Amino acid sequence: MTKSAYAMIAVCALGFAAGVSAGPREDLLDRYAREAKAAEPAFDNFSAARGETLHRTPFARGKPDTPACTSCHEKDARVAGRTRTGKAIEPMAVSVSPKRYTDPAKVEKWFKRNCNEVLGRECTPREKGDWLAYMMKQ
Repeated sequence: MTKSAYAMIAVCALGFAAGVSAGPREDLLDRYAREAKAAEPAFDNFSAARGETLHRTPFARGKPDTPACTSCHEKDARVAGRTRTGKAIEPMAVSVSPKRYTDPAKVEKWFKRNCNEVLGRECTPREKGDWLAYMMKQ
């Protein structure tokens, strides 16, 4: 094959790759990044460390029986959790539950419900992105 044929294949591959989504989780992170940047012009990037802190920290403004994410989801995101009624919850970590966070509507539904229960308000785009970045590294 000639050098020009290889170059043409490379150009076509780059063009194809540019139009292909990285995946549903990455699309969510991109969306949250755009929203975070609009809300906080100084926003730079998501932090799995901040996501871990959000996951583990007890808050006082949500429901008294769910002061932290760990009230239902374990500190180790790779372990199954339990609802207050005893119903099992799949592990939150992507490494253990690879289909998690692939349906944007479902992700938003659970963020809305859980953030209100734990924080007493909706999560910010940065909080959502940080938390998702943490779960993707687990």
